[in-house]
Amino acid sequence: MFEIRGLSVNVGDRPILRDVNLSIGKGETVALFGPNGSGKTSLLHTIMGIPGYQVLSGTILFKGEDITGKTLDQRARMGIGLAFQRPPAVRGVKLADLVRILKAVRPDDPGASLQAHIARLDLENIQSRDLNLGFSGGETKRSELLQLLAQGPDLVLLDEPDSGVDLISITAVGQTINFLLEKEKAPAHRERSGLIITQSGCILDHVTTDSACVMVRGRILCTGSARDLLEDISNKGYEGCVQCVP
Repeated sequence: MFEIRGLSVNVGDRPILRDVNLSIGKGETVALFGPNGSGKTSLLHTIMGIPGYQVLSGTILFKGEDITGKTLDQRARMGIGLAFQRPPAVRGVKLADLVRILKAVRPDDPGASLQAHIARLDLENIQSRDLNLGFSGGETKRSELLQLLAQGPDLVLLDEPDSGVDLISITAVGQTINFLLEKEKAPAHRERSGLIITQSGCILDHVTTDSACVMVRGRILCTGSARDLLEDISNKGYEGCVQCVP
């Protein structure tokens, strides 16, 4: 489904990603851990094709095609979607209007109706409001997920979906991510893949992952099960991860 080979990226003159290698199979979900400033969000933005990230070397492959030089909108139409950690508020753009636009990005996607998605996320009361303007943390996260549900991407990129979310909303967020990633299906029948950044690991109480990896100083240093890596990080910190790598 998705593969990164030897990816190095600068933002301006500053190196931000260094020789990153990552592979995610069809239907797989991978968690990504790392300290603040390690490059996790930059990796997701580079995958999505957001301007400002200069690829110095390496290749990004999606569905067997090299997308390294493709634009953000081309990647979105191919089936890559991103939920931001801190999406901006946009005056004059209603949530419902944006969702309809996103639905048109991939009109052949057989997902549920927009109203079903809105009801699933309990967003009926804010769909007519300006995007993220005055939204609570939970409403903002659910709004981001609604936009992904409307788009119906095959590769789902989630930047800290558990940050700033209360105990009630995290359950709804987790349930929606499971629906989005087709967790109700047997693993062999899942079509959508996911890459989830999490600092606390709280989302892993609600969403199962197939594997996880740790990013430190712009590099992916190790991979393993999410629970094992979280335990190691808790006991040794991220510097312990660095020491384990030759």
